[in-house]
Amino acid sequence: MREKPAVSSLQRILGFAMIMAGISCAAVQLANGGALAASAQTSPGVAQSTETPRIENAKLETRAAGASLEAAIREIAGTADKAEWVGYHVDQITGERGVCCNNNWNDGNCGTCRLEKEAGATNSATNSTTHTDGKISLEGSRQLVVLYRLEARKVVKIRVASDDCVLDAGGLPFVWLTGVRATESVALLATYLRGSDFEDHGDHGIGHGALTAIALHADSSADHALESFVAPEQREGLRRQAAFWMGAARGKAGLTALQHMARTDPSSDVRAHVAFALSVSHEAGALDEMIRMAHDDMSSHVRGQALFWLAQKAGKKAVGTITGAIDNDPDTDVKKKAVFALSQLPKDEGVPKLIEVAQTNHNPAVRKQAMFWLGQSNDPRALQFFEKVLSQ
Repeated sequence: MREKPAVSSLQRILGFAMIMAGISCAAVQLANGGALAASAQTSPGVAQSTETPRIENAKLETRAAGASLEAAIREIAGTADKAEWVGYHVDQITGERGVCCNNNWNDGNCGTCRLEKEAGATNSATNSTTHTDGKISLEGSRQLVVLYRLEARKVVKIRVASDDCVLDAGGLPFVWLTGVRATESVALLATYLRGSDFEDHGDHGIGHGALTAIALHADSSADHALESFVAPEQREGLRRQAAFWMGAARGKAGLTALQHMARTDPSSDVRAHVAFALSVSHEAGALDEMIRMAHDDMSSHVRGQALFWLAQKAGKKAVGTITGAIDNDPDTDVKKKAVFALSQLPKDEGVPKLIEVAQTNHNPAVRKQAMFWLGQSNDPRALQFFEKVLSQ
């Protein structure tokens, strides 16, 4: 039986990971695009082109990125005393869900994303995009818009967006760069993760936005960058967040890296987060690695977390691992966490197992835990069990 608070907890964690990365419209279904051939200056209003996202309320200029993206951003930032935005697009990884800021969907399309009014923004996701012409795109297109907010002659924020979102720049200047290479984009974004302040600016720090953008690049250089972020010498906060994106977005390459982390990372907190990252992976080997962690990790905390996330996946393999932990794990706290994991299973799987544990387990603390979660289940089979116990 899957308890509602646990399900909402999973949703909050996923939502939090998105919000903290400063996503406005991420993991997107994007319209096909290419480089603009000429520069243009527009007054505030709507800038519409098949080559750019829909940008409104902006003083729009287009430029070629030239030989160096880093040099182009540095040149623009050098004159940006006041706030302005710079953006470009690159190929986006396949298989991601559409995400739009402020839950602003219009008939299935991402609505207007107000870049200057993002405080308290939430995100909404969908697996497909319904266009205004009534057509449904199940895969979406493969373009990602990367956005830099400049102020006081430096980059102060990084976001990603879908080009089916309307970007409202709040009347600020907006420079659209053409001809950007994905490898250069990843290399530039990675520079914002190398400082010592990745964890010092809260959920909306530059580093979180840069990490999200890297994770959604289709280029293999993104895999190499993420692997460098999970090296043992990196800060734990960066390793945890990079692990999440490996599970959520990087497919087989991400799974391989997570399997290595699960066996070698020196931090039990990071390995526990790897269990969560594996739970959001769609790769076939992720479940087996979670089972291995629940059996074999040296940390009781990690084993308990692996059991919890296994319960969210359900399935016969997960049930067998959870009941095995109740019977065989040497740590009582892990046994109790396994009992809780049973309570997260679908009712027809979880309730009979909880009753069995409450009746037969030799550890009184484990039996007590099973009785507690049966009491929380509101299941008639649990009530019948309690009546039987009380009548004896």
